[in-house]
This record gives sequence, structure tokens and C-alpha cells, in this order.
Amino acid sequence: MKDEELVFEFSSSHDLEILGELYLKYMHLVYGVCLKYLKNREEAMDAVMQIFEKLISDIPKQKIENFRSWLHVVTKNYCLMQLRSMKSEDEKLREWMLTTGIVENEHYVHPLDNEQQETDNLLADCIERLNGEQKECIKRFYYENRCYREIAEDLGIDEKKVKSNLQNGKRNLKICIEEKDERDE
Repeated sequence: MKDEELVFEFSSSHDLEILGELYLKYMHLVYGVCLKYLKNREEAMDAVMQIFEKLISDIPKQKIENFRSWLHVVTKNYCLMQLRSMKSEDEKLREWMLTTGIVENEHYVHPLDNEQQETDNLLADCIERLNGEQKECIKRFYYENRCYREIAEDLGIDEKKVKSNLQNGKRNLKICIEEKDERDE
């Protein structure tokens, strides 16, 4: 069957085997585009699965004349949104570090600088004081550059719990740092 016939058949029946047959044909294309944008094999493989799930709801809503081109655009847009989201997380961390005084300005202080070493030690000490899940989420997200899904799978918790642990962990780190700064003054 041609792509357009498979799209029509899936839109009518919502049979995942039909979608699977269609998707299998272009999975290498989706993976290649994801790898090009995300530059990480694991994230690209995760994206391939997420895009498949997205197609389940998107295809019946669309009038698709050329599936391959349409899928390429969907994949590209998905990857760009992922990158924007990652960039947003990096910007939030940088902003948080600026507001807590961990970094003096937007440019990181040289690691050999004595103040930076003290700040790193203070941060490490405060991270160790976090509860188990908060500490693990903070370490994996900021130091290992892991995504919510990976952390959730590693720790056996829900992605929303990961996000909550990160938010609460950042708040608790800020409080810890502020308390230590007040004691030092």
C-alpha cells in the first residue's frame, strides 16, 4: 500500500499496526533527523518513540498529502522544541546561579580562583544535605545532563516527581547557601 493509503487507513481505523507499518518505513529518517538536531543517540532514540506516540493523535487531525515530507517537518519541529526546552533549562540554571551568588556574572569564574573553589565546596556541601531524591535529581540533571525521562527511569519515579524534586532541591540549595553566607558574615 502507498503511504497515503496507509495514512487514510490508520485515520479511519486507528489500528496501530497500520501506523507501525508506515512508521517503520521512515524510522531511519526520523532517527537521522533527531540525531542531526539533538546530537545524542539516546535522546534521538527517545525522540523517535515520542514522535511515534505523537503521530497517533496528530495523523487523524491532519490532511496529509505527502507523508514523508510531513513527517520530516513534524520531526524537525519536535527536535527544535526539545532544544528550546533544554536551552530554557540551562538559562534557568544560569539565572538561578546568578541570583544565589554562585556565579559573579554570566561568565563563569575560572575554576582555579579561590572564591570559586569555596563556592563549589559550599554548593557540594549543600547538595549533600538534600534529601535522597532531591540530591539524586540535582546531580543527574545538572552534573550528568540527564533529561527528566532518564532520571525518572533510573530512580523509578514519575517525571513530574523529578521536576518537583529539582524545583524543591534548587529552593533548598538556595536556602542552605543563604544560611551559610549569613553565618559567615
